[in-house]
Amino acid sequence: MHNIDAYRPIVGSDVIDEMFLLAKHLEGRSILNVNSTAVGGGVAEILNRMIPLCRDMGLNAQWEVIQGGEDFYAVTKKFHNALHGDPQTVTARDYEVYEETTEENLSRLNLDADVVFIHDPQPAALVRKRKMLRNSWLWRCHIDLSRRDPQVWDFLKPYVEMYDACVFSAPAFAQTLSIPQVLIAPSIDPLSDKNRELPPEEIETILQRLQIPTDKPLVTQVSRFDRLKDPLGVIQAFQKVKPYVEARLILVGGSADDDPEGARVLEEVREKAHADPDILVLCLPPTSHREINAIQRASTVIFQKSLREGFGLTVSEALWKGKPVIAGAVGGIPLQIAHKYSGILVHSVEGAAYWLKQLLHEPAYAKKLGENGRETVRQNFLITRHLRDYMLLFLSAGRLDETMIRL
Repeated sequence: MHNIDAYRPIVGSDVIDEMFLLAKHLEGRSILNVNSTAVGGGVAEILNRMIPLCRDMGLNAQWEVIQGGEDFYAVTKKFHNALHGDPQTVTARDYEVYEETTEENLSRLNLDADVVFIHDPQPAALVRKRKMLRNSWLWRCHIDLSRRDPQVWDFLKPYVEMYDACVFSAPAFAQTLSIPQVLIAPSIDPLSDKNRELPPEEIETILQRLQIPTDKPLVTQVSRFDRLKDPLGVIQAFQKVKPYVEARLILVGGSADDDPEGARVLEEVREKAHADPDILVLCLPPTSHREINAIQRASTVIFQKSLREGFGLTVSEALWKGKPVIAGAVGGIPLQIAHKYSGILVHSVEGAAYWLKQLLHEPAYAKKLGENGRETVRQNFLITRHLRDYMLLFLSAGRLDETMIRL
């Protein structure tokens, strides 16, 4: 793991010096992060990188993961899809399972930190312990609530309003709430195994090990096997352009501990792709960061054709590698991509197919999109900016009713 000083050549010394100044003001305060899984998914990836950097700057940063059975994760997957606007049947028993699992975790977890930072709906109800502890509680919502199911949101909203403040990734996700709302976009770590520079020989070795041919341009989507990521739509778009281009499609994904639906979606994708020799479906372990890095760097075009999205960190990951990205114009993706400047935003399978054909036929334009996208990420979506925003939030915790907070 790199220390914070390793980022100076990427973001500049002024940025790093400011972060150390903020960290000094947080001396003596403990910060506890709680989420639903230690591996798989963007939240776990961010915390895996961020917690060591916090500690390197002297912060007392901790991380806990809630525990739950298959029933609980099936319920919270329903919640996740419903909050994204996907119709779900949520029963009274589902709410009981959520409450029961919350009680079990409240009896197990030590939440006595100065700042408790809860991530997403799965552990949101832990805030019931706030009055007893009298510490600061912040809720971080990583998903898109702009089309949320009113029934599920009405269940969660009273818990959310028990927090001191909540954090959203984009303005469109904000809700009508009685507590302050803060906008903080997620980030990628440019020095992680998934994003660091790789020598060509290492890329070639990894592709050979994964049995990925390089005789044709590679078109790639990296995402969990989730219907909201629309892997079947990516296949349809690719097959529409096959008569006009030479290319190979790779769908790379994995599973997360809190997503029981992934195995079924993977089978659907394999069934859809099995008759086409130019489509490869790879299910990789959640620790396959170098492999994903190599595949993205070897790709000519990268997809993120989400139907719903919280932020979509795979977009920033692809842009950081200077690749042209075709992505769904949903959730936080338009924050990362300016259409036809730093990438392409689409609304349909037909639009995705049209732009895939264009980018494969116009490599100079595709290259320029990638260059602009990389600079956008450097300016806005690296972990140093993200961590700075969080430190400012932690400093404000407990004083969010003040008009001005002096450091």
